[in-house]
Amino acid sequence: MTSETRRIPRLHPAWAIAAVTFLTMIGSAGFRAAPGVFMDPLHQEFGWSMGLMGSAVSLNLVLFGLTAPFSAALMERFGIRPVCLVALVLVAAGAILPVWMTSPWQLILCWGLLIGLGTGSMSMSLVATVTGRWFHAKRGLVSGVLTAANATGQLIFLPVLAAISHAAGWRWATAVVGLAAFAVVPLVLIFMRNRPEDIGAVAYGAPDGYVSPSTGGGARMALQTLRIASRNRAFWFLAGTFAICGATTNGLVSTHFIPAAMDHGMHETTAASLLALVGIFDIVGTIGSGWLTDRVDPRVLLVVYYGLRGVALSLLPSLFSSSMHPNMLAFVLFYGLDWVATVPPTMALAREHFGDRAPVVFGWIFACHQLGAAVAAWGAGWIRDDTGTYASAFYLAAVLCLVAAAVCLTIRRTSTPSSAQVPPAPVAVSEPT
Repeated sequence: MTSETRRIPRLHPAWAIAAVTFLTMIGSAGFRAAPGVFMDPLHQEFGWSMGLMGSAVSLNLVLFGLTAPFSAALMERFGIRPVCLVALVLVAAGAILPVWMTSPWQLILCWGLLIGLGTGSMSMSLVATVTGRWFHAKRGLVSGVLTAANATGQLIFLPVLAAISHAAGWRWATAVVGLAAFAVVPLVLIFMRNRPEDIGAVAYGAPDGYVSPSTGGGARMALQTLRIASRNRAFWFLAGTFAICGATTNGLVSTHFIPAAMDHGMHETTAASLLALVGIFDIVGTIGSGWLTDRVDPRVLLVVYYGLRGVALSLLPSLFSSSMHPNMLAFVLFYGLDWVATVPPTMALAREHFGDRAPVVFGWIFACHQLGAAVAAWGAGWIRDDTGTYASAFYLAAVLCLVAAAVCLTIRRTSTPSSAQVPPAPVAVSEPT
């Protein structure tokens, strides 16, 4: 091959796939930022309780989580592109149809069923699949960048949705979310590819002849992987701690931070802007966590992340006030850096213990993340209805974070996945540790 031929590909195609994945994650993240903005307007218009709306978000999070492992399996069988296209359409429909809703069941159908299935199909399983297939090197960094897309979506949508909702009503705001999801569809259709081999390439950083890992496909494979993973203690430790991660981020803070701030007299747009700032700092924190995961023991990172998160949550109830102040900004900065910094080290430990099956295993771990989030979204709403304040919910979340930090200390390291733990995948490719 001539030197001229070698100079042509200035940028490895894996980076283009990562960019499209990033935009896809942003498109699906739009609605996950929305419930906190819409809860008070819906309460004012329909009289629906925080508990009822929290239940709709809870169903969303349950389906979001339970869809993830099957999404990874469907990506193996049918490809990344068709799964993402269907998911984006579901999110768009679930965001636009509420414009005409009048009853709680319609809220549960749209917020819970449609958007839960759609966002679940583009969850962290998509990140794990893309990084596992397209990247042999820098997986931790790339997983951090793609995970940060959730925060970027929150950053983009929250202030915009709050401003539109305040100026023109919540119906216009939710329509914007649906249109944003539709806007990503052409990009996925044109640019997304399933595997490097489809375009005659190899994964980024891989030697010539490397074949991206495959685990087969279908729901049977997803359930078989769960059965295999459930025999490994590391799976339950990762699943349990990630459930606490979900409870203390998506379930509690993302869903209830804005209503909690408004309980103390803060304007909705100000509260939304604070939550958007969490998204800004989360981008830095998650990318930094990915970089650290390539260099530091992931268990140590998880202990630090969960421990510091618990301390921050224990202080939050005392920081709420009618206006923005330096202490609240300090909390937002710190909590943003820690928001989903847990994803890259958790993904790395899943890959370490489960090898080529890691994307589907991580899908199940992520399902537990969303189940924890669902419990928190529902429970915090009912705590607020029963006590008139969210304080108890934040204190309970702080305790759970400290429990997660302690559990992470007990996770064992392994240099390669044991054959007893992970049967060989159809394409036998060893994973780097």
